Amino acid sequence: MHFKWKYDAPTPQQSQQAKELGDKLSMSPILAQLLIKRGITTESAAKRFFRPQLADLINPFLMKDMDVAVDRLNDAMGRKERILVYGDYDVDGCTAVALVYKFLQQFYSNIDYYIPDRYDEGYGVSQKGIDYAKQTGVKLIIILDCGIKAVKEIEYAKSLGIDFIICDHHVPDEVMPPAVAILNPKRTDDSYPFKQLCGCGVGFKFMQAFAKNNGIPFSRLIPLLDFCAVSIAADIVPVTDENRILAFHGLKQLNQNPSVGLKAIIDICGLNGREISMSDIIFKIGPRINASGRMENGKESVDLLVEKDFSLALKAARHINEYNEQRKDIDKQMTEEANLIVSKLENQKHQSSIVLYDENWKKGVIGIVASRLTEIYFRPTVVLTRDGDLATGSARSVMGFDVYAAIKNCRDLLLNFGGHSYAAGLTLRWDDIREFRQRFQHYVEEHIQPEQTEPILNIDAVLDFKDISKRLHNDLKRFSPFGPGNTKPVFCTTGVYDYGTSKVVGRQQEHIKLELVDSKSGTVVNGIAFGQSASARYIKSRRSFDIAYTIEGNIFKRNQVQLQIEDIRPTESEDEL
Repeated sequence: MHFKWKYDAPTPQQSQQAKELGDKLSMSPILAQLLIKRGITTESAAKRFFRPQLADLINPFLMKDMDVAVDRLNDAMGRKERILVYGDYDVDGCTAVALVYKFLQQFYSNIDYYIPDRYDEGYGVSQKGIDYAKQTGVKLIIILDCGIKAVKEIEYAKSLGIDFIICDHHVPDEVMPPAVAILNPKRTDDSYPFKQLCGCGVGFKFMQAFAKNNGIPFSRLIPLLDFCAVSIAADIVPVTDENRILAFHGLKQLNQNPSVGLKAIIDICGLNGREISMSDIIFKIGPRINASGRMENGKESVDLLVEKDFSLALKAARHINEYNEQRKDIDKQMTEEANLIVSKLENQKHQSSIVLYDENWKKGVIGIVASRLTEIYFRPTVVLTRDGDLATGSARSVMGFDVYAAIKNCRDLLLNFGGHSYAAGLTLRWDDIREFRQRFQHYVEEHIQPEQTEPILNIDAVLDFKDISKRLHNDLKRFSPFGPGNTKPVFCTTGVYDYGTSKVVGRQQEHIKLELVDSKSGTVVNGIAFGQSASARYIKSRRSFDIAYTIEGNIFKRNQVQLQIEDIRPTESEDEL
């Protein structure tokens, strides 16, 4: 894939501002410019950005209903009521359940947890889950990462004498469930300053408030921050403001003293002895936690996350890793089938969105397939499979387009839906799929901007090879953790050449290992271009080309940096960026 490169050169005023800020911070103007692009223009703001402080977390009682939620939890404990911690089967839900359960279990023993079965019960609050609560004597359910639309289910629970505290971050509907308390910063009547918490983040704020109310030192919460980092990375929420603080300290915990269950997953992933990053969570840790819910039941992941014995945790992690291998095989097969359908549908070339369905696709993997198609075709995508007379599906979006709004526009056809701007789930009658597709595609056509369907690569700065050093890499690491709202900086260098030793590598010869020089110095720089072997012939032709890249550490040679090449194009293709 070749991207359209977008680079906004700094104005003379911004360059001067960057020089002054860089002098104060003993940092290169290149990196100071990155701070200014992030809206960080003062020395004090830069220090807060580079050293996020737990003391700067927002007062949890600013969230609407927090006082009510804490009072109800205190009452339940005082009356020795049985409490059930209930959550979604994805990474965010599982880590949220593990966090709340592990924290409360230190102070209260009459507590249990529950994850609904994706295939038997579906998403969110189920009647089966409520019946289980009734049978086991539960009086209070704390629900995490779902529940905001479960009006009928929570009415049913209320009729059985069971109260709910909802901790959710998905967009609420006009009518909300009759829960005792609803903790959700996206409520229109909530003035909580930060709206982008994940489900685990909302659960953490609840526990923070409970601890504060009961005189429990905040330090008792710190060992649970690794769960927050995992959920923030896996749920692709903005790594800004409060999420940045939680992710920063959560990564620190994950690297220095992870919980037993996460340590077992780290072992299985082969990440021991390496500094774990948000990317490692997204591509290695998160998929394994997700795998049990995709293939069987997500409760197995929570069992692992709350396990205290490392040998048992390692055994459970190996089992979940087997699920992940099965998931990868199914994911590959379904993506190939979906790609074949898209390639056969000539009219898809003229559509701004993709809606595909197949009654044999596995429910637990359709979200991954939707993500893959979005990455390949740069269009909002819905993938559906059959469940009896119903169709259940997952939607994924492209940057800047609200897929939740597109689905909501078809709500009269839907039996259930929920989510946020970039990811959503939906259920409708199988016979209504074609009308849904027509309506969804019409909405996207009317609202999407042409640039949102193009693969755009935002360039942060233009560098010469002489600018790239170990110090620059170390300074760049201070910008982490990376994610939406604080993406890893992408640089470009123009007019570079093969040093003569670049070669194609990989099992299927799909990658290029590069040794490059630019036209301004004799510096030789190493790089890797994953999946870009199609450019190898041009590179070996000794003609000049431009590269866009991130700067990474070489995991095999610790004192070296290397470029991870995002895109390659002939220098003569454009006169300027």
